[in-house]
Amino acid sequence: MINEAFEKIYGSGPDVTVRAPGRVNLIGEHTDYNDGFVLPAAIDRAIEFGARRRDDRVVRAYSIDFRDQAVFSMDAIEKDSEHPWSNYLRGVFKFLQDDGHSLTGFDVAFGGNVPREAGLSSSAAVEVGAVALSMKLFNIELGPLEVVRLARRAENDFVNVPCGIMDQFACALGKRDHALFLDCRDLSYRHIPLSGRVKIVVCYSGVRRALAASEYEIRLKQCRQAVAQLGTTGLAVKSLREIDLTDLEVASHSLSEILLKRARHVVSENDRVLKAVKHLENSDLESFGKLMVASHESLRDDYEVSCKELDVLVELALKQRGVLGARMTGAGFGGCTVNLVRTGAAESFAEAVQEGYSKATGLNAEVYVCEASDGALAGA
Repeated sequence: MINEAFEKIYGSGPDVTVRAPGRVNLIGEHTDYNDGFVLPAAIDRAIEFGARRRDDRVVRAYSIDFRDQAVFSMDAIEKDSEHPWSNYLRGVFKFLQDDGHSLTGFDVAFGGNVPREAGLSSSAAVEVGAVALSMKLFNIELGPLEVVRLARRAENDFVNVPCGIMDQFACALGKRDHALFLDCRDLSYRHIPLSGRVKIVVCYSGVRRALAASEYEIRLKQCRQAVAQLGTTGLAVKSLREIDLTDLEVASHSLSEILLKRARHVVSENDRVLKAVKHLENSDLESFGKLMVASHESLRDDYEVSCKELDVLVELALKQRGVLGARMTGAGFGGCTVNLVRTGAAESFAEAVQEGYSKATGLNAEVYVCEASDGALAGA
């Protein structure tokens, strides 16, 4: 796809191409910025890039999905409010140069089938893809963690969107037929086999996450407040990662009701991730699915980031044949649910959920039957 698109836009084919997948988080929600554990997987929906070097310092970037082009100089990379999609690229190129790497101008086109605003990390796919493209185009050598940190830095410090590091990690380092178990404190990770007997089915609610950014900031502050309050009880903790449910119960008197609920979600979710990894390693998909449901209930009741539409999707999913688990995924207040469905039941599941969701809400759900995929650095 990308070769033909590039040639149509620029008159001849690209010199290099790369692919960066989207991701879905199987379990471990709102734990990454609390130094916790997450278990995402890269999915077989991706952003593709094609590029060709130029002899000057000009970058011509074309977004196939937006049908829009932005032109800028490598000598003056600034945020662009008219072409905001280009800022994810600009941040990567700026920080590569700031770190001493030599880049020239080039023509680039990119696009793919990772839905935007759906919580599948289309932005992280663009950032990781831009790093991988630069490495290939300019013979830059970066280690896996350098790629991940640079991509996140572009989003945090250039686009100015606060996010943890999970999205970029999964997009870069995912592995086919595996989930990725990541410790967000020390960034150690390992790949956990995901049975071929299941599909990862993502249901997009059609509700854009209008509140997600502002509520994310609020939850971040509440978690920090909880840590500070717990510290007054003698618990020497720097993050919610460092306590268990017993510690939290003993020290619960130091927290307001709302801070206790927020802390309880994070602490219990970390525990669920660790148990989920063991269940996958033992091929116990039924127990894994139960943890997904418990995660959704915690996100709904304690962290309060679900919404009516996501709850409906989960309720519908759990009534279907072949479903092992279902939960909201991503920041919340819209976006997607993730479902673990037995392979033979995935198509009928998709049809039944779409029909039921339309009747219940009047909205159309988009359903993506996915498999765990290689990340952008696979084989590099």
